[in-house]
Amino acid sequence: MLEIRRFESGDEETLRTLFYYTVRKICINDYTDAQVSAWAPNIYVAEDWNQKIALLNPFIVLLDGQVVGYADLQPDGYVDHFFCHWQHQGKGVGTALMQQLIAEGARNFNHRLYANVSLTAKPFFERHGFIVAKQQSVDIRGQTLTNFLMEKDLNK
Repeated sequence: MLEIRRFESGDEETLRTLFYYTVRKICINDYTDAQVSAWAPNIYVAEDWNQKIALLNPFIVLLDGQVVGYADLQPDGYVDHFFCHWQHQGKGVGTALMQQLIAEGARNFNHRLYANVSLTAKPFFERHGFIVAKQQSVDIRGQTLTNFLMEKDLNK
């Protein structure tokens, strides 16, 4: 059974591992080796990652006590991170997480949710009512990646 809770101190490394392997094993279908290596590098500064994740204060999805996804919702409706464990794709984890973000956004009187969405995640976001506002090229550690600014109107 899925359970959703807020981030807790001590989750940082688990979330880093989930992020790393999801990008490396799932996003490789839409991006090159060099691009996914830039996006999720082998070497990172743990203190920087820990600080970023704590500031994001994401929702954490657990399946039988194992972390299988996480996503944040910022006060203005921005979703910075949205990742589901690479071994649990297509099993309802992302949908449960998205429903949580939509409900939280409505509770916080957000009129819209928006995110910079990868090629890989674009179909998922579209299934949940997000539309493409614009296609973007972003530079990450010397690599250019395509993503999409996507928005969901919560008033519809």
